[in-house]
Amino acid sequence: MFNGSRKYSPLPSSPSSSRASSSSLLPAPRRSPRALQRHSSLLAQYSSLLESYTEGEIRQLISALVERYSQAMNSGGHELPLFPRAGSRRKRARARHKPCALKELEVSVSELGLGYESDETVLFRYCSGTCEAAVRSYDLSLKSMRSRRRIKKEKVRARPCCRPLAYDDDVSFLDAYNRYYTVNELSAKECGCV
Repeated sequence: MFNGSRKYSPLPSSPSSSRASSSSLLPAPRRSPRALQRHSSLLAQYSSLLESYTEGEIRQLISALVERYSQAMNSGGHELPLFPRAGSRRKRARARHKPCALKELEVSVSELGLGYESDETVLFRYCSGTCEAAVRSYDLSLKSMRSRRRIKKEKVRARPCCRPLAYDDDVSFLDAYNRYYTVNELSAKECGCV
């Protein structure tokens, strides 16, 4: 079957030399890299797809995507950047495991969301952080019952929360109509895992 007059080498010395030996008059055809071909074909597909939509349909699509994204953020999802930077995963992991601590922020009374219109500013203290170290037997058992679906529709948390243990003194202020108000239990004084 095998004719000994021809010799085949398993690896040619170079692609151009093998082409040159077969036909030395024709130039070697050049191909663009595969990644560029895939990229341009995807762009062509998307541009032809978007051309088929009207401007109103595109606006509706974008607003639906924005709404889904905001719902995901409000339901406890983690924000994912469109173009993640190197090390961002590590930063998010560190941020998730900060211990429960008291933090403060200077805000206007109107920003508190209690329905008062006032330009006065107050020091708002709040609790922030995780409570991984405070997990007790109760939390482990509750988590197990939820995973086995023994507790189904009730809203229970299977881990401790970083919450205020004590509150600052009452806060008094004048609103935009010169009425005097006092609000109690507004700012945290001490935080802990509950």
